[in-house]
Amino acid sequence: MSWNPELGALMPDVASIDAIETVIVPRARDIGGFEVRRALPTKQKQMVGPFIFFDQIGPAEFLTNQGIDVRPHPHIGLATLTYLFEGAIEHRDSLGTLQKIMAGDANWMVAGNGITHSERTGASERSCEHTLFGIQSWVALPEKDEDRTASFSHHTQTSLPYIEDGGIAARLVAGTAWGGGSPVEQLSDMFYIDVSLKALASMPLPDEHEDRAIHVMQGHISVAGQIFEAGRMLVFRPGDKIALTAGEQGARLILLGGATLEGPRYLWWNFVSSSKEKIEQAKKDWAAGEWEKGRFQLPPGDSDEFIRLPDK
Repeated sequence: MSWNPELGALMPDVASIDAIETVIVPRARDIGGFEVRRALPTKQKQMVGPFIFFDQIGPAEFLTNQGIDVRPHPHIGLATLTYLFEGAIEHRDSLGTLQKIMAGDANWMVAGNGITHSERTGASERSCEHTLFGIQSWVALPEKDEDRTASFSHHTQTSLPYIEDGGIAARLVAGTAWGGGSPVEQLSDMFYIDVSLKALASMPLPDEHEDRAIHVMQGHISVAGQIFEAGRMLVFRPGDKIALTAGEQGARLILLGGATLEGPRYLWWNFVSSSKEKIEQAKKDWAAGEWEKGRFQLPPGDSDEFIRLPDK
């Protein structure tokens, strides 16, 4: 699927370094024997548009019989967006979903009032040496959707809008940008774009959204004459027209953002909500462990273990 936003015609003439509101250096976090780099949330910035969580997975190399094993765990009040550049992950959830996500695909799981899922390396990947590189993001839900029934959808690489033009290759993973729209369900204004730039190629950021950020995945870019290496997230002021240019080795980026939500969000462990009371109730419901008749069930086919509620 392709779309033609005529990126060259959208290039701004000038971009000021003052347009950069925050530069975030992600922190390393362990998710059960596997390290990720977390850019959101931070003390500087909790959210960019509706995005409240942004973890870079890898790049990592695994030997035969190795992989990731994120045991079943619960969510409320958010949607997970999982997108890989390399490798594969096997997703199971309490709706009965079993889905392998491959590089270029988009997994969209809406937790709503409650869902449980696991993420593991599949048997075929473990049978040989393999790599894994990607991003998992959480999108906080609007208040009207926080208590909705959970759902899941999977979108293959070929179903996502794509363009190659003038050294730019861009895939619109979620949301809307430059007149195009992703098939991933959109519950609030947002955009999420995978961009590969050849050496010294330039492009604009979408300017129709309130909040905008760039995460440099590989290579480096320049904005208003300043260089930003891989592993940096740049958050921009609303309204400014922004252009970026890849370095001599090219660059791989995630562009993301959207409109701010109608109010603040509370985040505790895997729970997001506009209400502290809803988070407290979710804690009690998960700790109760009433898998047969309670609010949370374990994923069919992956119910022998689970992540227990943290002590604090």
